[in-house]
Amino acid sequence: QVQLVESGGGLVQAGGSLRLSCAASGRTFSSYAMGWFRQAPGKEREFVAAVSQRGGSTYYANSVKGRFTISRDNAKNTVYLQMNSLAPEDTAVYYCAATVRYGSGSDGYDYWGQGTQVTVSS
Repeated sequence: QVQLVESGGGLVQAGGSLRLSCAASGRTFSSYAMGWFRQAPGKEREFVAAVSQRGGSTYYANSVKGRFTISRDNAKNTVYLQMNSLAPEDTAVYYCAATVRYGSGSDGYDYWGQGTQVTVSS
């Protein structure tokens, strides 16, 4: 079992930055690839970014590439999402998730956090 708790969301003006954190419980954090997803009101959940188990590989949705950076610290059981140049369309609830299979679609993620709200004002 892995429990995930996100933090760092909030209200920010367009062009600003936020860093989300996701703290994981358990001693097997490094066994899981980690992903960030988001869901805006009235829209389906969408993939944002993922990082491999050791952090050596990452990939991003085209909509955030060049603006967001995913990273992890296995010693702290934490994954991060640095978000720069935020725009109103980035407004959503952001979720972190864990999977044993790096590269999985959202259905392949086994554990999910409760989400943290990010609101970007214009």
